Amino acid sequence: MYNILQKFHSGWAYIALLVLVIAVVNAIIGMSSKKEFTPKDRKIGLFGLIGIHVQLLAGIILYFVSPLGLASFGQMSDKALRLTSLEHPLINLIAVALITIGWSKHKKLTSSESKFKTFSIFYGLGLLLILSRIPWSLWL
Repeated sequence: MYNILQKFHSGWAYIALLVLVIAVVNAIIGMSSKKEFTPKDRKIGLFGLIGIHVQLLAGIILYFVSPLGLASFGQMSDKALRLTSLEHPLINLIAVALITIGWSKHKKLTSSESKFKTFSIFYGLGLLLILSRIPWSLWL
């Protein structure tokens, strides 16, 4: 079960990151070109949100069954174990919270420019945080 879940978490990360990058680029283009916020733009943002939440769910389950997760939490002197047991989950949890806040905030806004700006800021910050804490040595 652990191997299947680990492969899913690693494989789904490509899809989740791709959709999140598309959502951020779409928001930046929409904001800079001052185009109207359409249902297509909303769906792109929603797919980014869903993709990241699926990744979060798989990551939380993996955290509790992996020898690199909760089981190695006390070994902070080892850089690799600290990354997988503390930094990666904590920073990515913050990133998912930012993305979720961005989604929630955009629903209350009325102008297209402010919706695109909200997606650009919150989804963009979430993407940067996620990219900063990917355990590249384990992932590639």
